[in-house]
Amino acid sequence: MDNIKILEVKQSIFASNNEQAATLRADLKAKKVFLLNLMSAPGSGKTTTLRRTIAALKDELRIGVMEADIDSDVDARAIAGTGAKSIQLHTGGMCHLDAEMTRQGLEGLGTGDIDLAILENVGNLVCPAEFDTGAVKNAMILSVPEGHDKPLKYPLMFQVCDIVLVNKIDVMPYFDFDLDKCREYVAMRNPKAKVIPICAKTGEGIDEWADWLREQVREWQR
Repeated sequence: MDNIKILEVKQSIFASNNEQAATLRADLKAKKVFLLNLMSAPGSGKTTTLRRTIAALKDELRIGVMEADIDSDVDARAIAGTGAKSIQLHTGGMCHLDAEMTRQGLEGLGTGDIDLAILENVGNLVCPAEFDTGAVKNAMILSVPEGHDKPLKYPLMFQVCDIVLVNKIDVMPYFDFDLDKCREYVAMRNPKAKVIPICAKTGEGIDEWADWLREQVREWQR
């Protein structure tokens, strides 16, 4: 854990990001590596959810994690403690990753011994949704304290996500959070998005999430 690799990634300003993302996905498909882009607001529980996810899948899948932050290596150290391969990505002040930055991160991480690569994107609900990273699937975490109306306020984030994890359901009795309304609002933005209530702290709902992710990886590798 004292040897966390930190990579300074740079945003590409030349080629089309969508073209780069498509090329990256094709390369990952050929290597049978599944890339998940995990997004959320700060404090939603991304890293804790990741630790639970790794614990649920580490005996079946070889997992690597890219932790993207403007600075620090706190999250990468937390993930390294799980035994999963990890790398810290510093974005140089950028509030998101694009396809080229993700490609740089994957090269630094190394994909030769990985089935599932997870990108923990920079924490915010705006910029990360605007850039295709080359991921196979996009996931986001909405925590109960943020409110059930977030799909109305940040439409693009929910439009691009394949799955929404509603985290911190253990504190739902203490907040004015309506899970049914949340599902309704997510469906308004993206009828195909799956919604799974979880509690990363207690592990509730993690099995369903792990089952979904496991199946997505296996389907990608076929």
